[in-house]
Amino acid sequence: MGVQTKTIAPVAEPAEPLCDDLCWLLSRASYTLTTELTAAMEHVGLSPRAHAVLSAAMTGEYTQTELAKMVGLDKTTMVVTLDELETAGLAERKQLPTDRRARVIAVTKSGEKKVREAHEIAEKIRADVLDTLPPREREVFIEALSKLVRERLNEPTPCSQPIRRRAPRA
Repeated sequence: MGVQTKTIAPVAEPAEPLCDDLCWLLSRASYTLTTELTAAMEHVGLSPRAHAVLSAAMTGEYTQTELAKMVGLDKTTMVVTLDELETAGLAERKQLPTDRRARVIAVTKSGEKKVREAHEIAEKIRADVLDTLPPREREVFIEALSKLVRERLNEPTPCSQPIRRRAPRA
């Protein structure tokens, strides 16, 4: 089954103050891209979040805490995500022989297959999105965004009123 990207009517131009609001631009791009990925991955049975967790888990032996940090999830969201992945038979928590309290996340063969399927979908959407930019701008954009995420935007700043997160899906 091929992935089809939807052509959606563009939203009205954002108000002038929003055009150079980095937080708004990144949030808007993230929301729109995540929504498109979620819709496209539905037939595979993975969410973009589950895909990110499984993909990261496939790169080595990591605990829940380490994976949560790598993917950028809070502890509660990671537990819920891993519970869902375990129930679906896509991942399993394995006890570390050196630390009975720590669990390493292992991706099952079925999980690996799902990751490959979801990765193909994500790559097609990524290419479609980036095709909006000329080739040189694509490279600069990805390099710059990667640098921001690795460096300046690597960790959230602690604050007394953390940002609100969506309630878990029923």
